[in-house]
Amino acid sequence: MHETETVEVRGHILDSGVLARILDDVLEYGGDYRIEQLDVGRQHSDESTARLEIGADDAEQLSRILMRLQTHGVNAVAPGEAVLRPAPADGVFPDDFYSTTNLVTQIHTGNHWLTVANPEMDCGIVVAADGSTAHTLPVSDVRAGERVVCGADGVRVLRPPAESRDGDSFGFMSSAVSSEKPQALLVRQIAEQMRAVKQRGEKVLWVCGPAMVHTGAAPAMVSLVQAGYVDVLFAGNALAAHDIESAIFGTSLGVDLAKGRGVPHGHEHHIRAINKIRAAGSIAKAVSSGVLTSGIMHALVANDKRFVLVGSVRDDGPLPDVYSDVIEGQRAMRAELPGVGFCIMVATMLHSIATGNILPASIPLVCVDINPATVTKLADRGSAQAAGIVTDIGLFTEQLAEELGA
Repeated sequence: MHETETVEVRGHILDSGVLARILDDVLEYGGDYRIEQLDVGRQHSDESTARLEIGADDAEQLSRILMRLQTHGVNAVAPGEAVLRPAPADGVFPDDFYSTTNLVTQIHTGNHWLTVANPEMDCGIVVAADGSTAHTLPVSDVRAGERVVCGADGVRVLRPPAESRDGDSFGFMSSAVSSEKPQALLVRQIAEQMRAVKQRGEKVLWVCGPAMVHTGAAPAMVSLVQAGYVDVLFAGNALAAHDIESAIFGTSLGVDLAKGRGVPHGHEHHIRAINKIRAAGSIAKAVSSGVLTSGIMHALVANDKRFVLVGSVRDDGPLPDVYSDVIEGQRAMRAELPGVGFCIMVATMLHSIATGNILPASIPLVCVDINPATVTKLADRGSAQAAGIVTDIGLFTEQLAEELGA
């Protein structure tokens, strides 16, 4: 039996290529479509609206297509009522659970629309027993019996309002990733955005890899921390370990940062630095006891800023502050997101993707890396709000600190 559903999408769906991606996804998932109505905006700033009939061989296939299309902001014209089923066991969703996007999401239950708290991609939606609240939840955290939204009925997503093409400070950056863009302009745009975020009383989140230390950018990063433009840092064991190595021994990966060459026994420095912090008990205790007197981690502790370090199987040590259980690390990262108004990701592919996975689409983010693949992969993995800059990390951080007067 052929199943159909009429859906609608609006926005800059033509010039952004969204409509083409919608139609491609329908075909890729084995469905078919018929465009019932297409209203094209006349002015450059006007939005367009498309209404389509989506078809599939059965209800289950249609539901999966509709869930996929909602990543583009597509919603059913007649969404109906959300279907709720109990989780069959701890850490297990029902088979047909609704897989979330990072867009603002609402569910229709009890004859009213309920906004889902903390939108995050690749999660489920759990509705409170009294029906008063709903929130996203990763599969690892669901408990048996909790009411989980299933299928696409009664669910709609809301894309962020389109920015003005004339006044958008990130308009220039939203084009294709390229190294052939004026660096000074991009840095100035980021600085303006960060100032605006701080003026609103929101937090700036940094996600950094160890190249922040290797490239000699740590002093500029320290200045940014001291100036109040780093509220939260997400990183792995390596950034903290090499930053502390640099603070104690003057090297990073055994290379003298002042002279640019290796030193005798330098390859031991990072593990000896880790050992000193482990002996102190934590990074904060190392600061208070005088073991650690400079560097990024010292600045974060001294200025009472937050950091979450999540490790991997490759880690040496690790430092005592590092989460070796990645699920606990994810929970710690999520706990720091309330109040974040801007995110900047620098020289780390894995941590950038991990953070992008838990960030709502409403939080603007910039990814900076010397490797174009790192910058583009973040957007490919679902963080559509990501703007990318391909440049040297050391020079970028120094220029940003100078632009912000740090």
